Amino acid sequence: MSQTTTEPASPVRTSDNQLFCCKSIDKLISESEAPGQRLQKSLGPWSLTALGIGAVIGSGIFVLTGTAAAGEYFQAPSILHAQVLDIIVNYLRGGGTAHVLMHGRPPAGPSIAISFFLVAIACSFAGLCYAELASMIPIAGSAYTYSYATLGEIFAWIIGWDLILEYVVSNVAVAIAFSAYTKAQLASFAINLPDKWSTPVWESGHWTGSYFNVPAFLIIFILTVLLVRGIRESAEANNIMVAIKIGAILVFLVVGGALVNPANWRPFAPSGFGGIVTGGAIVFFTYIGFDSVSTAAEESRDPQRDLPFGIIASLIICTILYVGVSIVLLGMMKYTTFVTGEAADAPVAYALRVLGASRWSRSIIVIGALTGMISSLLVFQYGQARIWYAMSRDRLFPALFSKVHAKFKTPHYSTWIAGFAVGVPGGIFAVSDAADLCNIGTLFAFVLVSLGVIILRRTQPERKRVFRVPFVPLFPLISIILCGGLMTGLTVITWIRFIVWLVLGLIIYFSYSRHRSEFANK
Repeated sequence: MSQTTTEPASPVRTSDNQLFCCKSIDKLISESEAPGQRLQKSLGPWSLTALGIGAVIGSGIFVLTGTAAAGEYFQAPSILHAQVLDIIVNYLRGGGTAHVLMHGRPPAGPSIAISFFLVAIACSFAGLCYAELASMIPIAGSAYTYSYATLGEIFAWIIGWDLILEYVVSNVAVAIAFSAYTKAQLASFAINLPDKWSTPVWESGHWTGSYFNVPAFLIIFILTVLLVRGIRESAEANNIMVAIKIGAILVFLVVGGALVNPANWRPFAPSGFGGIVTGGAIVFFTYIGFDSVSTAAEESRDPQRDLPFGIIASLIICTILYVGVSIVLLGMMKYTTFVTGEAADAPVAYALRVLGASRWSRSIIVIGALTGMISSLLVFQYGQARIWYAMSRDRLFPALFSKVHAKFKTPHYSTWIAGFAVGVPGGIFAVSDAADLCNIGTLFAFVLVSLGVIILRRTQPERKRVFRVPFVPLFPLISIILCGGLMTGLTVITWIRFIVWLVLGLIIYFSYSRHRSEFANK
């Protein structure tokens, strides 16, 4: 019996210009039910919440807290290391860059707890916008799909290409961190992995003499096999890992809380409000991932109800844990301790060891850190494959990416390609600026999603919304302003790399994807 396609012969154009054609929400939903492209619906509200927590609480809570508190310093001053906001302020005040900080970013100190809280507020406004669109458009693709339905094809492509940067680069960074952390912990038990098979091949512009970073590649390969097998199995594994790492964080709060010296909290904000903002720009990396809940829309049993719950619940839980860890860690040791060395690479484990915490509590933290990284890798690999799946279904990517496995009901080709796209670079490179690259990509996505809520309220006010953002357009505008503000806290070199990535994406769109789109002039 032959299968018939659900795609109409003549798609409805919303603009004479293909770049600004929006895709019908009803058509998006009907395409998701097409034979051969339907995904298995098996996720409930708590599994979606666990997906959000699994993505948000990864290596960042155990690593970036110390880095942001201590600040960053580069030996050679350069305008490329300056923050965009600092340059703008100095130009407005003095008409030049004479007082721009060009050798790093100032320390936030214990006020990093406020940075976490302010970033959570910015994310919460964006999270509300995600929740409304997710309940209206329960389709895989997250911000890419929402942009296609509200802003037009060119914006959808840009944000889809941007999400590739976010997911791939962040997971390469986490895979490398997992390898380094695993290597260090095994060494404490006199199990020494050979450097040639457990360190990056290329780092800081030169060859290291290593052959391949096997642990970084191996963890991605194992997770890829799990994701191909099915979302239910992947979600169950993620639920277990989330429970383990939350338990480890609670152990740290109890054990570390007993080792706090209040004198370490002074000065609370050594660099003033500027340090709090720059700290927020650094730790924003730890919050990216709650949007990955929306990529699970087509595999949710009741997406209109459960997606908003999963997005908002994961944000609330993660914020409480982040603020708690930062307050305790910066009370245990002075923020200046975490500038370089082991203290910067693994601040939580370092503080517990130096202050004489029991071996069992340190072991629990190590296990929590490792499972945190693994669950973060799992969710981001999952989200990446769903983005590619959605873009392929819209014919902006090759058809291979939207093939669904006959037995497992997963986009297996997308999943395997995503696995090698992360695993191979993870085995070769050391990505030192991954956090900033992911931050700017995610913030840009948040801006477009927030703008999409405002547009849909005007263009389709009658469409049913199970969840509604209150005080529109005020709340989406606040999200746009806060996310745009955090983008200015990033460095010039980050902006340059981001623009280069977008230009590369536009070349691919105009030379390939534009001609395959359903809105192309045949």
